[in-house]
Amino acid sequence: MSIELTKEQLQELLAQAGNGDEFAWKQIVDAYAFRVFALIRSKCMNEDLAEEITQSTFCTVAEKLGGYTESGKFEPWLFRIAMNRLRDEMRRRKRHAVPMENEMIGILTKGTTDPESDNSDDDIALKRLREAVRMLPSSDQDIIHMRHSAGMSYKQIASALDEPLGTVLARQHRALKKLRSLMESGLEQEKGAIESS
Repeated sequence: MSIELTKEQLQELLAQAGNGDEFAWKQIVDAYAFRVFALIRSKCMNEDLAEEITQSTFCTVAEKLGGYTESGKFEPWLFRIAMNRLRDEMRRRKRHAVPMENEMIGILTKGTTDPESDNSDDDIALKRLREAVRMLPSSDQDIIHMRHSAGMSYKQIASALDEPLGTVLARQHRALKKLRSLMESGLEQEKGAIESS
């Protein structure tokens, strides 16, 4: 699990890591790797790909850290790099028709890796939620995943997306409203199917 760093600790660790301190770099990775991985996994639904993109994200950060000066924008910068890496990979896969394996595995929570064993009410509800999230437009999915999978604050999301805070709050509200509607319509369809059988 990730560790929490104060602004001062992060600033000091970034300066040390920028000067080649491997222990400082490890602490930065320990603090953020899980959140970056969770965000990417929730978007791509593939743990191996999420791990690969997480590593690629931290490689990019490490390369650019020498000239980086912390001004309270490290987290949005980090998550923006991760999202860009994911978009690049998805475009590449689309161009080259690379299939995504285990699509429904690990989107929103770690969950089980055996889809046949997902039969409890909680697992069924989670599957419905995953499917409803996938039905949202990509921009709505981004907001939901950044907030709920990566645990980013609204301010961090606004910075990462380069949008005003009010716009992000409105987008989150609309995305959750759409999600609720999708979930409710799915339940109504199920109820109708049960009653007609």
